[in-house]
Parts: sequence; C-alpha cells; structure tokens
Amino acid sequence: MDRLGDFLLIQSPLPLTDPQLEAAKEWKTSLKIKGVYFKKLNRKVQQSTTVSASPRLVVGLEAPDDFEVMENGLTYRLSLKQGYSTGLFLDMRENRQRILSNHIEPGFTVFKSAPGTATVLNTFSYTCSFSVCAARTGATTINLDLSRKYLDWGRENFRLNQVNPNDHDFIYGDALEWMKRLAKRGDRHDLVILDPPTFSRSKQSGLFMAKRDYGNLAKAAAPLVRKGGVLLACCNAAGLSNAKFREEVRRGIRSCGRKIVLSFSATQPTDFPVIKNEPAYLKVSWLRLD
Repeated sequence: MDRLGDFLLIQSPLPLTDPQLEAAKEWKTSLKIKGVYFKKLNRKVQQSTTVSASPRLVVGLEAPDDFEVMENGLTYRLSLKQGYSTGLFLDMRENRQRILSNHIEPGFTVFKSAPGTATVLNTFSYTCSFSVCAARTGATTINLDLSRKYLDWGRENFRLNQVNPNDHDFIYGDALEWMKRLAKRGDRHDLVILDPPTFSRSKQSGLFMAKRDYGNLAKAAAPLVRKGGVLLACCNAAGLSNAKFREEVRRGIRSCGRKIVLSFSATQPTDFPVIKNEPAYLKVSWLRLD
C-alpha cells in the first residue's frame, strides 16, 4: 500500500477482498485520506489499455487527473489515470535522497567535485525524478526516454521545483542506441543512471529484458562514465537474483576495460518488506569507476 498525497493505492495480484475493503475504509478515516484506489497487478501489462491498467477508486473521492506530492522537500506530479505507473516509484526514494544530498555512504559521495559543475546522464528517465534531484544540486542533466509523454512530464517536474528545463536536455529515442551515439562523440558524465523497465520494446533494439540483457546495458553505459565518475545501476526484475545482477553489471563494466574502485549496494527500503514468499526484488548498485 502506498500513500500518494491525499490518496492511498493498494496493489495486489489478487482481487480486493471484503476484509481489505473494510480496512481501506478505516485507513481513509484514520489517515484523513480523500480516496483509496486499488490496482490489480498484471504481468501482461503491455497487452492492457491505459484505462484497464489504471487503478480504480474503491473508497472516497476521485482523484483529479493529476496532483502534486512532496518527497524529500521536492514536488512531483502524479496521476492515477495514466495506466500502470503513477509517475513516481516510491521504492527508489532513498536513492533519490542520496543524489539530492550528494551522499551515498560515509566516504562515498555521488559527485567528487562541486555538483554545480557535474553532468548527469539519466537513461530510461521516465518522469525524470532522479534528474530533478541532480538538477537541484546544480548538476546539468541529459534525459533519455522512449516516451515523449514522459519526457514532457519530466519537464513539468523540473518546473515544479523551480528548475528551468531549457537548461537541460530531453532526448526522445531508444536509450541503448543513444548511449552508443553519445559514446562515439566522446560524452563523459559524472553520473550515469541505469534504471530500465523490466522489459521494453523498440524498433532499433528490439525486445529488452532486464533479466537477460542487463550486462549489455552496463557495457553500453560504462564508457559514458568519466574517470572517477559513478554508475548507478538499478533493476526491479524479480526473476534476476541479486548475485546474478551484480555479476552481469561487473561483466559489462570489465568488458569495456573499466575498473570498479568503490561500490555500495543499497537494500530494499524497510517499508517494502521482504518476506519468505516475497523475496527482495529491488537491486541497486552505486559504482565508482576508474
């Protein structure tokens, strides 16, 4: 269950039960929430329509088409009517905070020099929440995504946080193809972010599956990290174990002749509990490259 401003979102692969519905009514009252929504998780989301993939209202008032929420002092636009995703993945909150504070762990900063001189390449940028954090520190960002709609959404998130999107780049297209182009022209960045969807499809690269192709993604990204820069590698594919994920990322980096000099593996946040029948799905590695 996620709290999104004045609304609650319950998510489950199983239908909402009567006891859960009664609990939702109690939460609405105790938390002074306007409305409660339910989303049935569907592995075949690509075959669904925007309407069928969007959460449905089960208790209270309907949410507006879009609304604003605050996280770590920053504002983001969300929507419960845009399909499977709301515009912000809450399980990445701590990693956004690490960028915003320029602190990964003691002795490990995101940016080695002043953030105001740093550049950030955010691939699969979605609504650009990572980039908003980087931009607020003073960094310049490049945002790649295969959706013009999400890039426009990202521009709006910049504006909501008093950052001029015209000072940053928003590139529509296949992330893998663009990484190859940027590497050829000699681009190097202080931070490169890899947070791909579990799967995606494009005309240029075909079908991308994180559990199968992450090593190739890391191989494409590593040349774009400047010496002493950081690669942030994230994956939420439950079918890819943490050990295999780390192995694939390192394989991709080594194949480019790069070396990892400092690393930190972020754990899944405590408000996304790990239990016996639901092991950790989120893998996050912060890697400083030579």
